[in-house]
Amino acid sequence: MALMKRQSLVKFDAPLCETIVETPKPAGREVLVRIERCGLCHSDLHIQDGYADLGGGKRLDTTRGMTLPFTLGHEIAGVVDEVGPDAPKEIVGQKKAVFPWIGCGQCRDCLAGDENLCAKNRFLGVSIDGGFATHVLVPDAKYLLDYDPLPVNMAATLMCSGVTAYGALKRLVDRSRQRNILLIGLGGVGMMGLAFAQAMFKQKISVADLSPAAREAALKNGAATAYDPAEPDIIKRIIKENDGGFDAVVDFAGNEKSMNFAVSTVARGGKIVVSGLMGGNFNLPMVQWIYKRMTIEGFMVGTLAEAQELMALARAGKIKPTPMTEEPMGDAQKWIEQLRAGKVVGRIMFKT
Repeated sequence: MALMKRQSLVKFDAPLCETIVETPKPAGREVLVRIERCGLCHSDLHIQDGYADLGGGKRLDTTRGMTLPFTLGHEIAGVVDEVGPDAPKEIVGQKKAVFPWIGCGQCRDCLAGDENLCAKNRFLGVSIDGGFATHVLVPDAKYLLDYDPLPVNMAATLMCSGVTAYGALKRLVDRSRQRNILLIGLGGVGMMGLAFAQAMFKQKISVADLSPAAREAALKNGAATAYDPAEPDIIKRIIKENDGGFDAVVDFAGNEKSMNFAVSTVARGGKIVVSGLMGGNFNLPMVQWIYKRMTIEGFMVGTLAEAQELMALARAGKIKPTPMTEEPMGDAQKWIEQLRAGKVVGRIMFKT
């Protein structure tokens, strides 16, 4: 009997524990992937907590429908170990990145290709067991993407931080006003966004982050200017240096302070895309919204089609690698604590 190891959530708001269970057998169109790498994402922390912060002391319970023990992790790349009877046999032994944002396949959103919007989703590491393990069961081979000649770490991160950053930036591409762009929050997703923005936009890319280490890393990785939001009179300086502000802003942090900063630095007629999930509440006077003629769009992870577009871009060598550090899967809890404390630059990749 083959066994698999998992770093499991056995209780909400408590450390992960190693659990050992029988390796699942794929049925139907299912595929069993032996995991080589799985990235640590900020949203893993919210799932571990069992709630999202709504601000004002209010919380959104995220534990409903979840059965413990549960395996987190959704930035997965590995090798196909076994397939169900209705899945293609020739993929056994192939290296694949796993698209985790899997819907029910039946609803209006899924039929339109928007599985990432599905209310009855089967998101790996969010709704069903994910990648902090030696193996993962994927519902269908269509969610597996070839990634050669990319490094395995980069392939894994493209599936969450990658497709999130790409999808958020894509929502700014078709706008007529394209003078300048600002990226706020330089965690794993923000750093990916910086790499993609250089491939997707002609203009120089500005960034903002409270961490001096993150700002320095961004400047080394191609940012033209790096702002510290805590600097006195920073808004005045930004408005002056950028002729009225930024036409396009992506908020990769997604909290009250980052959104206030975004609204203060967006130019008249500009657009803000919010894809960070740090939480909290955000208020905006209606007059300001209308006088500035601003657009604010919420965005969370892309579609399978967008993941395929992004993978093609990356495989063609159009995207610079971002900072990543490999750590043993058994140390998952230690690195979750480091990420909570804001002590991680780039992405932590767990290695089995």
